[in-house]
Amino acid sequence: MSITRSIRTPIMHRAVEANGFVFVGGTIADDTSVSMGDQTRNILGKIAGYLKEAGTDKSRIVSASIFVTDLSKKKEMDAAWTEFFGDNLPTRATVGVADLGGGALIEVVVTALKA
Repeated sequence: MSITRSIRTPIMHRAVEANGFVFVGGTIADDTSVSMGDQTRNILGKIAGYLKEAGTDKSRIVSASIFVTDLSKKKEMDAAWTEFFGDNLPTRATVGVADLGGGALIEVVVTALKA
């Protein structure tokens, strides 16, 4: 099994390809001062870019883990989520956490099939 790492940051690679899957590490918004919905839109746009660079796309996302600091704002996240995915929704788990650092309200991790 080969492993391909791409989009290096100082502490990790944003995407890792292995055994027909692309794993995208935890992604937060560039601007954490905006609403949960806007942070979600920014994150999903970034993830779409990471997947494109890895040779796949959002339609191939099979699973997501979402971490949020305020579950009372989950409806904002859900609205942005369904805008992005439409009817092509992956499985997902949403977990409430105390803090994500830097003012982030949400962090998203996805797994996609390689196109």
